[in-house]
Amino acid sequence: MEEEVPHDCPGADSAQAGRGASCQGCPNQRLCASGAGAAPDPALEEIKEKMQPVKHKILVLSGKGGVGKSTFSAHLAHGLAEDENSQVALLDIDICGPSIPKIMGLEGEQVHQSGSGWSPVYVDDNLGVMSVGFLLSSPDDAVIWRGPKKNGMIKQFLRDVDWGELDYLIVDTPPGTSDEHLSVVQYLAAAHIDGAVIITTPQEVSLQDVRKEINFCRKVKLPIVGVVENMSGFVCPKCKKESQIFPPTTGGAEAMCRDLAVPLLGRVPLDPLIGKSCDKGQSFFAEAPDSPATLAYRSIIQSKCERPPGTLSQPWGRAGIGVGWAGPPSEHQKRSLLPAVWDEQQEAKSPGETS
Repeated sequence: MEEEVPHDCPGADSAQAGRGASCQGCPNQRLCASGAGAAPDPALEEIKEKMQPVKHKILVLSGKGGVGKSTFSAHLAHGLAEDENSQVALLDIDICGPSIPKIMGLEGEQVHQSGSGWSPVYVDDNLGVMSVGFLLSSPDDAVIWRGPKKNGMIKQFLRDVDWGELDYLIVDTPPGTSDEHLSVVQYLAAAHIDGAVIITTPQEVSLQDVRKEINFCRKVKLPIVGVVENMSGFVCPKCKKESQIFPPTTGGAEAMCRDLAVPLLGRVPLDPLIGKSCDKGQSFFAEAPDSPATLAYRSIIQSKCERPPGTLSQPWGRAGIGVGWAGPPSEHQKRSLLPAVWDEQQEAKSPGETS
């Protein structure tokens, strides 16, 4: 379809497609009126097949920019890849602000074409990365694309990249609830998404947008793994005293999670070395292994990895993976996250056994 579509387009699958008042003058009017635009996108089945060898698919979302979403995505990928037996990939679909190549130390790398598709750029043998940043001639180049072209790029990343067999595919998204988010949810729906991790900071100006993000997830039926409160206090490296740089004036992420019945996975304090590590393209875990922020990241990523017999063996495939809930998890909370996996775990329990 053409890129120039009316702002109030009824959609190609609508009964009013090509016939509504807003369709007048649209270059796609004849195509939509013919019904051809409502045909299923053949790429959906191709993406479903491509994603079959990927065990877990996790989206990282944020309502507002600048809260550390890409930083968390990168550290989640680094943390999961510390297990040499796990194959991990990080997909950057922040088309207009691709920061993952810089954070992962891959700036200047290029994508190579093989007989089986585009090859990811590898940080380690078990950690691959794909980003539109690899397709730009300079990191300073602006990507000035309308929605349809962004969607086409995301489709190409999911369908044409040779991901191979993966334990985890981490998808770093742009802030907000726009084209990129709708596209990735639509394209991965048939392949099953484990859920979304939502990043916030403690202040209300961030929480306001995170509430919208949670609302978005519920509307598109995207499971919510939980919320991470980033930049949650600062621990002085000398005196060890904690200060609140961004005061949680309305109770922070904990109060929000309690109100909205979603799990709080953990809190990550500020550490200047995080920014330095990202600028150098190095793993913060290796640079500052004893930092309170490193310990917080590891608690979020690695907690509850122990599994009783008969349950899933991976940490990112079940409800309540984090360091704790904002209050005891109710049955509604448990089932609002990953219902299929939760049901699988309950079926594995002996009759009469409870969680």
